[in-house]
Amino acid sequence: MLFASLTLFRQPFAFVATKWQKLMRIAGTPYRPELHYMRGPGPKWHAKYQASRLHRGL
Repeated sequence: MLFASLTLFRQPFAFVATKWQKLMRIAGTPYRPELHYMRGPGPKWHAKYQASRLHRGL
């Protein structure tokens, strides 16, 4: 009888514990901008603005 009641308690508890761990993993990770760092303008940007720069004589 006691074993059955522990089994019934364990399943919802495991579900809640799993969700709590996932939430803590997501919320506990601070934003780290170096992980999202972009190295600068790409070749399309250079092609577009290089033409306008040549017309200005710079």
